[in-house]
Amino acid sequence: MEAGTHSTSQELVRGPAASQPARRTVGGTRRFWDVVAAVLTGFATAVLIVFIALPLFAIFGKTSPAVFWEQLRSPVALDALRVSLATSVVALVCIVTLGTPVSYLLGTKRFPGRPIIITLFELPLVLPPAVAGIALFAAFGRFGILGSQLGTLGIQLPFTWVAVVMAQAFVAMPFFVRQATAGFASVDPHLLGVSRTLGAGSARTFFRVAAPLAGPSLSAGAALAWARALGEFGATTLFAGSLQGTTQTLPLAIYGEFSAANMEAALAMGALMVALSGAILAAVKMLRRTTYWK
Repeated sequence: MEAGTHSTSQELVRGPAASQPARRTVGGTRRFWDVVAAVLTGFATAVLIVFIALPLFAIFGKTSPAVFWEQLRSPVALDALRVSLATSVVALVCIVTLGTPVSYLLGTKRFPGRPIIITLFELPLVLPPAVAGIALFAAFGRFGILGSQLGTLGIQLPFTWVAVVMAQAFVAMPFFVRQATAGFASVDPHLLGVSRTLGAGSARTFFRVAAPLAGPSLSAGAALAWARALGEFGATTLFAGSLQGTTQTLPLAIYGEFSAANMEAALAMGALMVALSGAILAAVKMLRRTTYWK
């Protein structure tokens, strides 16, 4: 009996020491897979950075500063820049003017059909650009649903400056509405209720309470919508055409110069688009004041 007790006591004493190799094995396996995960993550990150950054830097590296400025002073580039800025600004004004009250409604109210309306506004985000152009043409073209009626009044929209604005607004509107709706939804409903309790009407509550609190989201949405409008290509091509000085925006001019084998002009205007897009994106980051930007 004493021998059995002594043997058991020895096993208990040896127990922790005997388990140490197993623990070291488990710990070593974990460290191995941690290293593997770190290496794979670093490799994937490096591949994606090179994949995204290399083409962007290549645009600037393939043309000299002298050629860059020379090409940007060409009539095609100047006309395209003027049309792009003018139409995108007008489209942005329309987007903000019409999209802000809609976003306020969607962000602060719950009503039947709200999900359907939100889905409708988000649909242009996933539509192919060619489909957006064809859809606009089917609605507002010469033989379109509304276009035929407008034609009897002498109003022709396709292949005009107005068509460019419509195409840009159609594809860029969701970017603003999504951001603005989220901004208004984040406003504390109690603050809106207090404002109304103190005698402020709906309009004053909106301008004095809701809009200032949702301001960063509104600004970020407007910047994103403007960037999308500047870069619009497919819908504009089908609905507005590419007429120099009238409907030819920078993306269309880039495609035209590329098709004509004028790579220097295409690269110069492409570099300008990258610079404009980067500046807008930086503005969005600052407006949002995101933690990963700091």
